[in-house]
Amino acid sequence: MPFDNAQRPGPGRGTSERAINLPPAVLWLIGINVAVQLLRYLLSDDADSTLIQQFGLVPANYTGGSHDLVSQVLSPVTYQFLHGGWMHLGVNMITLAAFGTPVERLLGVRRFIVFYLSAGVVAGFIHILFFSGSNDPVIGASGSISGVFGGVLMLMRYVGSLTSLLPVAGIWIGLNIFFGIFGGTPGAAGEQVAWVAHIGGFVYGLLVIRLFLPRRT
Repeated sequence: MPFDNAQRPGPGRGTSERAINLPPAVLWLIGINVAVQLLRYLLSDDADSTLIQQFGLVPANYTGGSHDLVSQVLSPVTYQFLHGGWMHLGVNMITLAAFGTPVERLLGVRRFIVFYLSAGVVAGFIHILFFSGSNDPVIGASGSISGVFGGVLMLMRYVGSLTSLLPVAGIWIGLNIFFGIFGGTPGAAGEQVAWVAHIGGFVYGLLVIRLFLPRRT
């Protein structure tokens, strides 16, 4: 990314670095997601289903009079670390590495983590707004990563390497609507996709990334 090299010292700006050089927050997020997926294999099917229902994001828990405060408080964050399978996880983590790396290097670890998680929270509640009566748990980091992708596009717009956001944003939103309605999203394994959450996270990233940029001294 053009803005990724802006603050790197020395000629070549990192050309001598190793091929895999993920920044710490992205590396830890990927590690936690993989660890959670591995730990789920130690659970029985019933226990795993209970885990998904408890810590996945279930819209009806917020609109149907549920008194499960633990789930209501934690699930907007915990659902981001649960995935429907290894393909779902792999697609999300590869995307996180691609888009998250330049953004973290610009924002720094703390700002990036807050930006990433808050994008997922906002994406989740936008899904709840549109599907308030659903008992189906939403899981996956796609809302968070969509926010990071929106942030990448806006940062590219700031540095002038992207003259207009409209074509890319329009295509991306259109694809999410298409795959959300007709299915076939890579990594979803035929499962229903929370496309509204993807779009919500993306728009959030576009709108708020500037608030996370470090102040220049």
